[in-house]
Amino acid sequence: MPDPATDSAASELLPLALEAARRAGELLRDGRPDDLGVARTKSSPIDVVTEMDIAAEKLITGFLTEHRPDDGFLGEEGAATVGTSGVRWVIDPLDGTVNYLYGLPTWAVSIAAELDGETGVGVVEAPMRRETFRAVRGGGAFLNDRPVRCRPAPPLEQALVSTGFNYVHTVRTHQADVAQRLIPRLRDIRRSGSAAIDLADVAAGRLDGYYERGLSPWDLAAGDLIAREAGALTGGRPGQPPSGALTVAATPGVFEPLQGLLEELGAWHD
Repeated sequence: MPDPATDSAASELLPLALEAARRAGELLRDGRPDDLGVARTKSSPIDVVTEMDIAAEKLITGFLTEHRPDDGFLGEEGAATVGTSGVRWVIDPLDGTVNYLYGLPTWAVSIAAELDGETGVGVVEAPMRRETFRAVRGGGAFLNDRPVRCRPAPPLEQALVSTGFNYVHTVRTHQADVAQRLIPRLRDIRRSGSAAIDLADVAAGRLDGYYERGLSPWDLAAGDLIAREAGALTGGRPGQPPSGALTVAATPGVFEPLQGLLEELGAWHD
């Protein structure tokens, strides 16, 4: 059962998450240089970080530290402090960096707040879509100021499912093989390039499901909560929570058959 004291604390953190995401989104949208280039790479030469990823994370952590100096942080671009308050902010300052680098609109700022290890607040800010998704544990999910719910479940063969691909060659090659075998058993597959937006779109009823291997905590923390608060089911391999091995989110009725099919196809390994 949810802890009322914990959920009250989460409600107090939501305005901070919303404001931090709004500020970072404005910086990324309005401050993108015409000659934007790659600042460094991560897992492979095509897994890139731009100067704007780094600037956005600095803005977010600076703003949150100013208001809550005792909190911890886990950020994609290096923020990692333990904190003493029991609150940890999990931050992806720019989810969909390659989209952003190329000038494509599907990217987002993702901020989650964990309270004693449980995600209590999630915000996904998608500036180019003029959309802010938010959720507090036990309080439902919202798109801007409108409550959202996941779609009624179709048969799996009529489900629209999104996925993503890793930047490591051997991993993405296997992911492509899984997608090739999966697509004849679905309505179709989409690939947006942003895990946070995919999870939010499951919440908003724009997708019947989503799966991906290789996500990090900052990729999924906020979107996972938003999807669950919109009535979706989330998990990893059968009986396990979402993880880097596999993340699955889907409307009830699609989740279990999709998860089982992904297990059968070995979507969680090379």
